Amino acid sequence: MHELSIAMNIIDIASEQAKIHNLSVIDEIEIEIGTLSGVEIDALKFAMEIATKKTILENSKTIITEIPGQARCLVCSKEFVIDSFFAQCPECKQFNFQIIQGQELRVKSLNVY
Repeated sequence: MHELSIAMNIIDIASEQAKIHNLSVIDEIEIEIGTLSGVEIDALKFAMEIATKKTILENSKTIITEIPGQARCLVCSKEFVIDSFFAQCPECKQFNFQIIQGQELRVKSLNVY
């Protein structure tokens, strides 16, 4: 389960930022995950629950926003939503596209109230 290592990396990022900004607690962490990133969101939520014990994120709220996959056809330039790497352009029916969104995995914000 690589989601546990992702959760641990997220905790490291939050801890590093807390140290830089002299924070002792983080109330909320917001994470953006692309639908094409390969991350299983339910598994990440479970991993975050376990991995945050006795850390700066222990009592924080985790907000996960899914970013839909989007591509641009390299033949006709049509932009379209995709849910897999084996998509077809709805305009020209070609399979030649560039992914422009949906592979991201990032900590968007850390909030302290």
